[in-house]
Amino acid sequence: MIDSATELLDAYSAAVVTVVERVAPSVVHVTAGRGGASGFVIAPDGFVLTNAHVAEGGRQLRVTLHDGSELAGTLAGSDPSTDLAVIRVLNASHLPVATLGDSDGLRVGQLVIAIGDPLGFQSTVTTGVVSAVGRSLHARDGRLIENIIQTDAALNPGNSGGPLVDTRSRVVGVNTAIIPNAQGICFAIPSATAQRVAGALIRDGRVRRAFLGIGGAATPLGRGLASALGVPLSGIRVVEVSTASPADLGGVKAGDVIVALDGEPTPTLSRLQSILSGDRVGKAVPVVLVRHGERLERFVALREAGSRDRR
Repeated sequence: MIDSATELLDAYSAAVVTVVERVAPSVVHVTAGRGGASGFVIAPDGFVLTNAHVAEGGRQLRVTLHDGSELAGTLAGSDPSTDLAVIRVLNASHLPVATLGDSDGLRVGQLVIAIGDPLGFQSTVTTGVVSAVGRSLHARDGRLIENIIQTDAALNPGNSGGPLVDTRSRVVGVNTAIIPNAQGICFAIPSATAQRVAGALIRDGRVRRAFLGIGGAATPLGRGLASALGVPLSGIRVVEVSTASPADLGGVKAGDVIVALDGEPTPTLSRLQSILSGDRVGKAVPVVLVRHGERLERFVALREAGSRDRR
């Protein structure tokens, strides 16, 4: 007679095995220069999603498929601000594809499975749970990557760029980082971000973002002042304004507190970054700010961010 504990274990095992059988064929090993890591196929004609830090500097990209065949690849596009990149595998067709799921529906405690090629060990599988959602990590260019998934599914060097999958075999995240010497603290970029960025990289080779031209920090205004001026309770205190930037040309000054941009509140730097999306490039948008206790409105003509621009 099989006891309930054994039945539960078998159900868990069956769920993991099913996911691995469905997703592992789409997982690849990416070699860029001396290093190697993971990725996974998102289009049957050879588009592979991985991390930007995996593909960077890789003039001679090689992609090893699940069946062991090795093909050349080219960088279709890279976005260091989200640590995502797309590689185009040359002479590839009808490749098995991983399906991107809905990361916005993830719940803390939900079972997730990480698949990758850590240290060259093909299709290594680890399991765990979603430890937290809504985390933030700094990308290599200084921008904040929002809504990061934290998981305790064990990741090792080489797992970067591999898929984090739910029990319905849908990719909910792209594994991106671990904290050295911290057991069980690993991070993945949400699939909602990955889907948006991958589409832009395939289409344009880059992700367009608007540039404001300030340095600042989140600061509270105080309930009394905010109520009197009819503005949000917090904003971004401007520490510096880049010369000839949209903010500078629009009359924003150091010491101002920006509380809204284009009608949207700016309580945090990450929120400000998300507002500075590519669809606002070239537009003159209103900025609501507080200066010396007064509510002011200015207009800034946003331009596209360059490689050295942040906010």
